Amino acid sequence: MGPDHPQKEIYEESKHGIKFRASIEEMNLGASKWVVGEDYWAAPTCATCHMSATPKQPLTHDVGMRIRRNNRPAVSIRPEVSDAKMGLPGKDVSWTTRRANMADVCMNCHSKSWVDNFYIQYDSLIELYNEKFAKPGAALYAMAKPLLKPVKFGNKLDWVWFELWHHEGRRVRHAAAMMGPDYTHWHGTYEVAKTFYTHFIPELEELVEHHADSKDPAKAKAAAALKAKIEEVLETKNHRWFINKMDPEEEARRAEAAKEFRERYKK
Repeated sequence: MGPDHPQKEIYEESKHGIKFRASIEEMNLGASKWVVGEDYWAAPTCATCHMSATPKQPLTHDVGMRIRRNNRPAVSIRPEVSDAKMGLPGKDVSWTTRRANMADVCMNCHSKSWVDNFYIQYDSLIELYNEKFAKPGAALYAMAKPLLKPVKFGNKLDWVWFELWHHEGRRVRHAAAMMGPDYTHWHGTYEVAKTFYTHFIPELEELVEHHADSKDPAKAKAAAALKAKIEEVLETKNHRWFINKMDPEEEARRAEAAKEFRERYKK
């Protein structure tokens, strides 16, 4: 349970979950060896992808051995990196090996090109989230610390940033991994963007305004530095639209797409 990891709901709305409900009578779930593509192939369960045997792999209870990214932190990292921090044996298993393990599962039902295309889409979403929101967000939050009350979660900004990466950011990344489109967009990228632009940035700007003329030189200096960082972030290609500096070609492309959409559905 919890807003940061609704895996059950994501699975149920994914093509895998829908196919499972439609094909449950065709599933040989009672097979003792339970090899995907051999004992059953109609649809996968959560355990299929993360735990089941394949013609090339044995059953496993170490679900991390088929996950190529750790999406728990604010910024997604390689799983062997997080395993090393926690002193786990997985520190010696690279992300490439883990990806190959999962791809082996996928290819019992899908073609190699399908699997490769999925990873292109998934990696692109993670890259977008990391570069557009997570990394600049983490940098801005760190620079705001000198202007905050020292009690953890004693500031509105603490809650806004936590919900942005922990609730909404985790949701979008998990949903992309599990191919749940509604959770990827409406409960994911939409919520992340909304929180970033309508809560996170305004709260940072309010901190700057409140401390810009502080009699405490350290706070005044921190406010000036934070203001410069906000401006730097918003001037980047990903955020320039927010300060009305969108690239003209991009603006024209979006206008044309909107026009086409209205024409298509006006009837």
